Amino acid sequence: MMAKTAAKLAIHKPPAEPFQSAEPPSLPADTETSQLSLLLKEYFTQADIEKVWEAYRYAAFAHQGQTRKTGEPYISHPVAVACILAKLHLDLPTLLAALLHDVVEDTGVAITDISQKFGKQVGDLVEGLTKLDKIEFQSATQAQAENFRKMLLAMSQDVRVILVKLADRLHNMQTLDVMKLDKQKRIARETLEIYAPIANRLGLNLIYQELEDLSFKHLHPMRYRVIAKAIKVARGNRKEVISKILEAIKHSLTNAHLDADVKGREKHLYSVYRKMANKATALEQIHDIYGFRVLVKDTPSCYLALGSLHALYKPIPGKFKDYIAIPKANGYQSLHTTLFGPFGTPIEVQIRSEEMHKIANAGVAAHWMYKTTDSSLTALQQQTHQWLQRLLEIQTESDDSYEFLENFKVDLFPDEVYVFTPKGNILALPKGSTAVDFAYAVHTDVGNRCVAVKINNEQAPLRAEMHNGDNVEIITAPLAKPNPAWLNYVVTGKARSHIRHYLKTLQATESAHLGERMLNMALRALHVEPSSINDKQWRKVMRDYGAKQKTDILTDIGLGKRVGLMVAHQLTAGMTIADSDLPEVENTKPTSTKKLDSITISGTEGMAVQFAQCCRPIPGDPILGFINKDKGLIIHTYDCPTTLKFKLDPDKWLDVEWDSDNKKLFKVNVRMVVANERGMLAKIASGISDVGSNIDNVSVEEADGSKYSNLNFTVQVRDRVHLANLMRNLRKIPDVLRINRVKGVHNEEKIQ
Repeated sequence: MMAKTAAKLAIHKPPAEPFQSAEPPSLPADTETSQLSLLLKEYFTQADIEKVWEAYRYAAFAHQGQTRKTGEPYISHPVAVACILAKLHLDLPTLLAALLHDVVEDTGVAITDISQKFGKQVGDLVEGLTKLDKIEFQSATQAQAENFRKMLLAMSQDVRVILVKLADRLHNMQTLDVMKLDKQKRIARETLEIYAPIANRLGLNLIYQELEDLSFKHLHPMRYRVIAKAIKVARGNRKEVISKILEAIKHSLTNAHLDADVKGREKHLYSVYRKMANKATALEQIHDIYGFRVLVKDTPSCYLALGSLHALYKPIPGKFKDYIAIPKANGYQSLHTTLFGPFGTPIEVQIRSEEMHKIANAGVAAHWMYKTTDSSLTALQQQTHQWLQRLLEIQTESDDSYEFLENFKVDLFPDEVYVFTPKGNILALPKGSTAVDFAYAVHTDVGNRCVAVKINNEQAPLRAEMHNGDNVEIITAPLAKPNPAWLNYVVTGKARSHIRHYLKTLQATESAHLGERMLNMALRALHVEPSSINDKQWRKVMRDYGAKQKTDILTDIGLGKRVGLMVAHQLTAGMTIADSDLPEVENTKPTSTKKLDSITISGTEGMAVQFAQCCRPIPGDPILGFINKDKGLIIHTYDCPTTLKFKLDPDKWLDVEWDSDNKKLFKVNVRMVVANERGMLAKIASGISDVGSNIDNVSVEEADGSKYSNLNFTVQVRDRVHLANLMRNLRKIPDVLRINRVKGVHNEEKIQ
């Protein structure tokens, strides 16, 4: 069990059914409960308030005798969490779950007891929170990544689970000073990396900013104090200027007949620090530490206010952002503008309606906070649901926990670009996203089949980055499929997970076909026809291996995880065949059995068959196949030095031969010594092209002052005859002194 972020000292655990032995304690008149009482009266009926206090008494008795590290009774923590959520006006089940969220983990109370007393909805929320409380972020380990999956599943089932968890984390951060220094830093780091971005992604602006500032305070206490002091001094020095600007803005809006509430606002400390770090600037150079927020009644008034302010002070070009027309992914809406104020002071102003202000502070919590049918709230809920479903989709297709962890963190990045589809719809993508990311954001099938892209009606490469306002059109082809090279530049978790999922599925399919060929070869070596193996024999072997289906075993054989000959023996174990026809396993010689059959290689087997980079075999070369676990069958030339250690292990290699009807091009390494003359490279390239070959790679080695250069080419040929024609054609070029094929890459001969 994890060491909880605001650890407490458990004096004792109460009995499993605490309310059968004693009366619950009455309500104390402490600060937290008094604050909670005032908050509840703002929006709850008396009947609902009584249910909250009933949950309070239940939790207080269950936690009786337990204290926090601060020395306070433990019940003060659930009450503080409930206060944070009550400020957001969250619904009754959420507040009940907040009061009861530690009861199951820290006492003898069962989930069924809570569900029976407070309802199934509250029980489900508490159960989700109990699972989350077991999450521990220590390092990028398998366990950590698996815990991320648990958090995602809890969030996707009911977003209120994560709202309570964020409030829980906020109060723990507020009381973190009592913890040991190393624990403070660990908890602060996980808060900054995971919980604060989640709060931002859900639009909980106030919680997000406070989590960042508290994390900053514990991670970098000296920097925190210096910046806090400097901002306090700057506020005092600029007090008169700020007051004058505030009055001017109010006067301008009044003259425009706008009923507006104008307030000053400061950037939170971590935001200032991040800006200093990113732009490598001193605090004195950051002019927008202090800004203004204008609240008006509706959307049209926002634009009228903007016009009034632009008439008052000149706007700074390029510093205007319209998040009302194009909201952020978390639902945030506002107009942002920066103006030239008096004395050349830049003034940052946010203009929004009262409704937008509520959403900016409460995010998805506004759904419970304000009962309204406003379309913007509906859209916000849909966006949040889509984000959670997208994460759920990523974790479903990510078999590797590290891969999921990477995708999860990428999806929390706050910086976004907004691009348009050909129909005028807006898509929000992480900064740095490419055309492939855009294609997968539109639809998985569009991503899988994309072949080209037009950005602003001009052809562009698929790796082109998206910028704000780009109009993007993806061109698809029915037979196209994902390219492994896309993984080098895609940014979004959805694109990455879908590409990897496709490649893994493709590899599994190809490996199953290869495994079947290898198993058939092994069966024939035992004088058994593959068609004679019936379903009963397969079911027995599947049961022995714990495999769900036949293809799982065949895939394992193709990937080298199982030995085909051993599977063949198990399949034939119950067959009534003459003993002489079934040689013993230990007496089976690789030279006597494997010559009975061989795997035919055409070069089109896909990912299940790979050609060794060290010797680059081509049709016509004598070859051997070596089974590499997880990679499948690797083809080497018979004389490749790297195969020597494998030839001693018969289970590692297979007889393979080239398909006589091969039309694929294969890569081969060629080295040339040529005179160091102008235009020589062009002549060689022309000579290679003349025989129908392609250049895959070229590098030049030139000794200082030498008249000759060493050229290393990787060219594509059909077979040894094609290679011989190519080399013969190149020897005709004047000043080509020597040409030879490079087989077996060693030290100075290594060609990348």
